[in-house]
Amino acid sequence: MAAHSPSPADGRSPRPHGRPDGPDDAPPSGRRRLLPWAVILLWVALLAVVAPFGGQLSEVQSDDSVEYLPETAESTRVARIQQDLPGGGTTDLLLVYEREDGLTDDDRRIADERVAGIADRWEAAGEPRGVPSEDGTVLLYPLSLPAPTGADSADEGDADEGDETVFEVREAASADLPDGLTALVGGPGAFGADAGEVFGTIDTTLLIATVAVVTVLLILIYRSPVLWLLPLVSVGVAAMTAMAVVYGLVRAFDLTVSTQNTSIMTVLVFGAGTDYALLLVARYRDELRRFAHPANAMAAALRGVLPALLASSGTVAAGLLCLLAADLNSSSGLGPVGTAGILCALLAMTTLLPALLVVAGRRVFWPLIPSPDAPPREERSLFARLGASVSRRPVVVLVTGVVALGALALGTLNLPGPLKDADFFTTPPESTVAAETLGEAFPERSTRPITVLAPEDTAEEVLSTVSATGGVESAEPGRSGAGWTEIDVFAEDAPESEGERDTVRALREDLAGADGGESAALVGGSTAQAVDLDDTNARDRLIVIPLVLVAVLVILIALLRSVVAPLVLLAGVVLSWGSALGLGGLFFGPVFGFDGMDGWIPLLTFVFGVALGVDYGIFLMHRMREEALGGADTRTAALTALRATGGVIASAGIVLAATFSVLMTLPLVVMVELGFVVAVGVLLDTFVVRTYLVTSAAWLLRERMWWPGPLWRRPPPVAATAVGKGPGPTGPDTGAGAPRTGVPDRA
Repeated sequence: MAAHSPSPADGRSPRPHGRPDGPDDAPPSGRRRLLPWAVILLWVALLAVVAPFGGQLSEVQSDDSVEYLPETAESTRVARIQQDLPGGGTTDLLLVYEREDGLTDDDRRIADERVAGIADRWEAAGEPRGVPSEDGTVLLYPLSLPAPTGADSADEGDADEGDETVFEVREAASADLPDGLTALVGGPGAFGADAGEVFGTIDTTLLIATVAVVTVLLILIYRSPVLWLLPLVSVGVAAMTAMAVVYGLVRAFDLTVSTQNTSIMTVLVFGAGTDYALLLVARYRDELRRFAHPANAMAAALRGVLPALLASSGTVAAGLLCLLAADLNSSSGLGPVGTAGILCALLAMTTLLPALLVVAGRRVFWPLIPSPDAPPREERSLFARLGASVSRRPVVVLVTGVVALGALALGTLNLPGPLKDADFFTTPPESTVAAETLGEAFPERSTRPITVLAPEDTAEEVLSTVSATGGVESAEPGRSGAGWTEIDVFAEDAPESEGERDTVRALREDLAGADGGESAALVGGSTAQAVDLDDTNARDRLIVIPLVLVAVLVILIALLRSVVAPLVLLAGVVLSWGSALGLGGLFFGPVFGFDGMDGWIPLLTFVFGVALGVDYGIFLMHRMREEALGGADTRTAALTALRATGGVIASAGIVLAATFSVLMTLPLVVMVELGFVVAVGVLLDTFVVRTYLVTSAAWLLRERMWWPGPLWRRPPPVAATAVGKGPGPTGPDTGAGAPRTGVPDRA
């Protein structure tokens, strides 16, 4: 691309290759020369302090099932009370022995002896008795093992010991069995152990995969053997700092942080941080063609990119903080965690990375070293050609794009139903296989009953009411303690079915306390939790989505001094989110084979889709506004902005989509679904919404795009009549004007 010369608005006459002279490019003073080194040393000192704390984040993460439940839900209260009941710290297991063609007498004897030995070794409560299936192929042994001696049931070390116990029981249960006889260990304790094993490897796996993806993409984008390393180091420092900040939030405010949330934060830091680096480096490279001294070029680059980066990070942070209004613990906890990641990424990319680039000098760009004396580069005309196609048929482009994205959004009608525990993992672990085996062998009886907690003084009355409730097959009292009696309720319908959900609702209606007070009986258990999750996710969507829209709209209005332009941007990103979610409906079941979708996916993908997707609209629209302020009419400004922002934003979109795609490598269905929808949404925003819809809308609205700001009230420039008719796709003014905004001219 030809280097820009100063525009008439700059008040200077053009100079060869756009190089300024005089005080604008004076050699930096001694103090300014030391500033980059001081910044680097400050970051080194900061990293030395925060690194130990960042390394301890995994120790304060909580993946207890209660932390993924709604804060105020009835089933959440039941789960917490159960932890205080006698045996609340037990590890409840289901040992399953199976032979496909029917169990023999020897099989039953071996299973009885093996389970008795396990019960004796781990001091199980009661005497385990096998329950045979009707077809004689399966023996089920419920087993309740005590909590590790001397450990608090809520302690992290206790959870680790409990998980280790599950793995030892599995080894003992399946050792040296006859051919054809298999042993499986399932139940709540086994499911928790399997989940803990998966969560324990997520952080390392995700970090390695993310670093690898970002490294490859940076090398391909920069085509330099050294340059890619500086953004990677900077974003790595940002990630470690963010981990330390989150650790501090946990310790200071008792914030609940899950492995899922820290995984998403890691992706956010690497994805957004790399995007910020791409924008800064591209602008810095342009300025190196105008300034002889790297420090002056970096100062100019920072002045140019900082407003756009602040607006970009502000929209993401504002969207994430809106999650604090969510009642679902895993959603509300993501708000401050993700915000910490975004702010740390912004801080590192606007301080550490600039310092590293200035110290490294212009030679870090080798072999394509930018220089004021270098001849102008040839323009990359891809986005200029795309802009020309928009200008020729803006109505067709806009209508076609809206209809196409709207058609994709219809795929939401094909989204799978609620995600069951058995469908939680992409590759079923042993606990899930055991649950499936039991579901086939005992279709009439759930292995995880509905739990009713009754005040001890009204337990008999509650038991009578429960037994008489429609949909209940049987009910039996269980443990008592802490003022409560636990009642196990078995429904007539299949486990986790809609019929069993109706039974949960009927129980709550029948058991509602007359005074609605704390003494009323409570209904919990896995199916009740699913009911509460559905209700809470619906409530959170109604509250959080409007908050996100309002927060982002306010930031856009403040940045663009317009109401129409922000509404156009928001409409575009909402449409791309709906299309991405619709593609999820077309892929989750038919292609990926998922039988369910986590209820928080629509909300989380909306927050990320709007907050991250609107970034690219910000870069485009901010550049468009700056061009208009420089004297161009809106049509010329729109096409010039598209040409100028095309390469770098395309690169940024690909990087961000690729980092979120890393989530799809994890063995959790919810993370695969989240990564897919966000990655697809980012690509749609980058290549469809920004390129075609926003540009064509600006072309059609013209100066009305800036209503009610000052640009709307000005008379239309004379140049507007020549747009698209001159010797290029943007008319005779396309080559004039130095970059005036936070987005560089090329990647």
